[in-house]
Amino acid sequence: LESNLRHALADNELELHFQPQFAVDGRRLVGAEGLLRWRRRDGTMIPPGQFIPVAEDTGLIQPIGDWVLGEACRRAADLLARGHPLLIAINLSAVQLRRPGLADRVAFWLDAYKVPARCLELEVTESVLMDESDMVTGTFARLREMGVALAIDDFGTGYSSLSYLKRFRVDKLKIDRSFVTSLTDGSDGGAIAEAIIGMARSLRMQTLAEGVETEEQFGGLARLGCDQIQGYLLGRPMPYDDFVAFIARQAAPPEAVGEAVG
Repeated sequence: LESNLRHALADNELELHFQPQFAVDGRRLVGAEGLLRWRRRDGTMIPPGQFIPVAEDTGLIQPIGDWVLGEACRRAADLLARGHPLLIAINLSAVQLRRPGLADRVAFWLDAYKVPARCLELEVTESVLMDESDMVTGTFARLREMGVALAIDDFGTGYSSLSYLKRFRVDKLKIDRSFVTSLTDGSDGGAIAEAIIGMARSLRMQTLAEGVETEEQFGGLARLGCDQIQGYLLGRPMPYDDFVAFIARQAAPPEAVGEAVG
C-alpha cells in the first residue's frame, strides 16, 4: 500500500470529490467539502481510512496534503471563473499543522490560482487545537491574518476543554453526525447539538451539521438555529464535473430542471 501510494501522486490517481454544503435558510448552496479519494489505474477505489493512516505514518501526508490544498484552490478558481464564488473546505492532518511551512503553502496556492482567501476553509480536529506548541499557534495566527476561514471538525467528540476556542478564534464548529442522528431518537445527542449551536452563537461562530440524512433532522436543526448543513439529504460527495453539473441544476429554475430530467 505504501509503495503504491508513493506513485499515486505522479500517476494522477488522487482526486477530490465534493460534498455540497447548504445554508439552512433557504437551502442555499454556499460551498462544498473537498474529500480525498484514491482511484487506482484499474478503477479500484481505496478507502481513505486505509491509506490516510499510512500516509501519516510514512510522511507522505505532506506532499499529499499539499496536493489537496493546490487542487482545492484550482477548483475554487474554476468555480469563480464560472460565476460561483463558493467556499471550499478541506481537512488538515495534525502532521501537516505541526510542521513548519503550512501557512506559506496556503499563501502560495492562493496566489498561484488568484483565489481570494475567503474561498478557502481549513478544518482541523479538536485534538490538534489542544497542542500547546508555538508552531500551531503561529500557523493559525498567520492563516487568520490571511483571511482563511478555520473550522473544527467533529466538534464535541474529543476534548472537553474549550479554552482553545478563545485562543484560536475559529470561525465555524462542525457538529458531528452522531449528534445529528440523536436529534430524532430521544437521546441526549439533541441536547448536545442544541448546546453547541447556542455556544457558537454566543461566540459569534457559525455551525454546520454533518450527516444530515432526513427532513426530520433538517427541521430539528433549523429550529435550533443551525446555520449550515451537509449530508445525503441534499447532496452526496461527487467528482468535480458532477459537482459543476449539480451547481447548474441548483441555479436553474424549477421548470428548467424538470425539462432537463425529462
